[in-house]
Amino acid sequence: MKSPSPEAIFAPATEVVRLGRDPVRFDGFVNPPVVRGSTVLYPSYDDLVRHKARYTYGRRGNPTTEALETALNALEGAEGTVLTPSGLSAITTALLAVVGSGDHLLVVDTAYRPTRRFCDTILTRLGVEVTYYDPLIGAGIDGLIKPNTRAVFLESPGSQSFEMQDVPAIARIARAHGITTLMDNTWATPIYFRPLAHGIDISISAGTKYLSGHADLNLGTISASGEAWRKVQTTHGDLGICVSPEDAALGSRGLRTLVVRLERHWRSGLAVARWLAEQPQVARLLHPALESDAGHAIWSRDFAGASGLFGVILKPAPEPAVAAFFDALVLFGMGYSWGGFESLAIPFDCSDYRTATQWRAEGPAIRLHIGLEEPADLIADLAQAFAKLDAAR
Repeated sequence: MKSPSPEAIFAPATEVVRLGRDPVRFDGFVNPPVVRGSTVLYPSYDDLVRHKARYTYGRRGNPTTEALETALNALEGAEGTVLTPSGLSAITTALLAVVGSGDHLLVVDTAYRPTRRFCDTILTRLGVEVTYYDPLIGAGIDGLIKPNTRAVFLESPGSQSFEMQDVPAIARIARAHGITTLMDNTWATPIYFRPLAHGIDISISAGTKYLSGHADLNLGTISASGEAWRKVQTTHGDLGICVSPEDAALGSRGLRTLVVRLERHWRSGLAVARWLAEQPQVARLLHPALESDAGHAIWSRDFAGASGLFGVILKPAPEPAVAAFFDALVLFGMGYSWGGFESLAIPFDCSDYRTATQWRAEGPAIRLHIGLEEPADLIADLAQAFAKLDAAR
């Protein structure tokens, strides 16, 4: 593969195919090899004591992990990227890199629930003060900043309830105060939203989801620049975190088809969501790419696309009827992950763990992930499940 000129800029669909590959280095093979190993041998005493080597120790990286990190650097517009064994470990590592005892952390109220648990348990035990804030606060976050506020954590759209945050406004306020911003960007991936380009310091993603794309991998990514990157890199190394070369290779493999899969998830998800909006059993949709969604204006302004994950609020129905709906589904599995090729459905209720806001729903709430199946088949499956729900009322 010939190297383009440094100023060459390609579309994302082209970039995911070419980034992180170096066939010349690996005797013409299209994909980097899976390099397993812990020990790295140095050619001389001088190289050893002065660490004059591209790789120093297996835990610190190898050609397989470097290939994926390099590709993600370009997609994220970052100075550096590190890999972790899961999306949650990426979140916890990034937070530990920027807050410590006596610091104050602002966390969006709609963050992924395991993120909240980490903040409420481990960070609290370490002496970090945590305040949750309304995802719709925007520039109003200025009123929550204290002298010891060190970081703001964002997730947009919100976990399960899909509220959109005004990311640039929050980032501007934080930067004016010298505060680090972190964002969980798993829903959009850097293909549809680049946090660093919108003022965020640290971009976090669960590669388990769309980067993998095949429901067979646990992986997390942290990308950053400047001082934030140096903190992340140091903390990641000091915690001894590393991923297996096999997992890194699966991440690189998933990257090659990321753009085409995301476009399918986006288009199919919208088709199913628009159909659902017309059904008598449905009260409303939680999907920022729909014109009817409260966050649509922000999504249209900042995002280049949408994923296949969204929420559905049903009209009031007894639990046995909801159970009949779920048990009747054929093409939708019931499972707590998403981002793979398969469609999934789970019930959810945010009311017991939101603290800065109140979760109110007209009826039972469902989170759907629309996979790569034919949308018409998925719609037919939902239609027959609704018939079972109606019969069980």
